[in-house]
Amino acid sequence: MSKDILEKGAIVQRDKETYAIAPHIPGGIIDAATLRKIADVAEKYNAKALKLTSAQRIAIVGLNPDDIDKAWADLGMKAGAAIGLCVRSVKICPGTTFCKRGQQDSVGMGLKLDEMYHGLQMPSKFKIGVSGCVNSCAEPAVKDIGLMGTSRGWKLLVGGCAAAKPRIGQLLAENLSDEDALALVDKVINYYKAHGQKKRLGEFIEEMGFDRFRAEVMGL
Repeated sequence: MSKDILEKGAIVQRDKETYAIAPHIPGGIIDAATLRKIADVAEKYNAKALKLTSAQRIAIVGLNPDDIDKAWADLGMKAGAAIGLCVRSVKICPGTTFCKRGQQDSVGMGLKLDEMYHGLQMPSKFKIGVSGCVNSCAEPAVKDIGLMGTSRGWKLLVGGCAAAKPRIGQLLAENLSDEDALALVDKVINYYKAHGQKKRLGEFIEEMGFDRFRAEVMGL
């Protein structure tokens, strides 16, 4: 039986013969040239579909295994971190860059986080969501780390998950500046990376206790 090929970012499909790859598109923001290139690669290698994913990528679905390396080469990209125990994606909303409801710059914040952490190896898969207002279009409450913009700064939520055992993230801090939010996200990631044991962040926090987690991460 065929399996995912982690080092190539290739996900085996239901037929157990073909694969999907998901070129990394930070924040789902893409220029026309890259969009054309993805379409050209899909057409060249007879992909069965192009699929917009919930992680703001465009998956090229139904590639033959012999074409995976050639597809990445034609794209001019390294394999996207769509599978494996790592920071999978940073989902962001339009924020103050585009949206009339934005309270904080989710695009700027999300792209910084993506640059810093996308693909970073972790104890379990790890997702981040950044929303510029409380409408929460990037679903920060069900991400391992979620940032929610308000008129007073960022709220930082931890431990959310929308998987088989869904949970809502807990509020770690609020009214954070961009700099303070980035610094606290880094503390959470480094603490979890050092102490987590193949558990999603929310399960890890639940087992150790939120108060203890908060105290140790924030140095209280």
